[in-house]
Amino acid sequence: QVQLVESGGGSVQAGGSLRLSCTASGRTYCMAWFRQDQEKEREGIAHIDSGGRTIYADSVKDRFTISEDNAKNTLYLQMNSLKPEDTATYYCAARSRPCYGLSSNSLLQSRYVNWGQGTQVTVSS
Repeated sequence: QVQLVESGGGSVQAGGSLRLSCTASGRTYCMAWFRQDQEKEREGIAHIDSGGRTIYADSVKDRFTISEDNAKNTLYLQMNSLKPEDTATYYCAARSRPCYGLSSNSLLQSRYVNWGQGTQVTVSS
C-alpha cells in the first residue's frame, strides 16, 4: 500500500499563507485534501482528478489551491488568506485507481483508500 506523508503545517496569523505537501511512496491516483478540527467531522476541501481538474469546498474556494507534481509523487495545497476557522489537522488521501470528472462525491471520505497521518495547521487571530 502506498504511504502518504504530509508536511508543511504550522502556526500562522490570520491572513497568512502556508503550503502543505503530501509525498507518496509510490504512484497515486485521484487525490484530495481533507481536514478535521477536534470537535467536527472530517471535511473534504480539495480534490484533483486524474485529468488535473479540481474542485473545492465552498469554505476554501478562491483561497486554497490544490496541485500535484506526478514526477515527484507529491501533492500540494497552497493556502492563502488563512482564517482562524481553518485551524485543523490536514490530511491527504488517494484512491486506488484513476478517476475523471468532478462531482460533490469527489470530496467524500469513503471514496479514498490511502490516508496520511496528518499535519496540524493553527491560525491565530
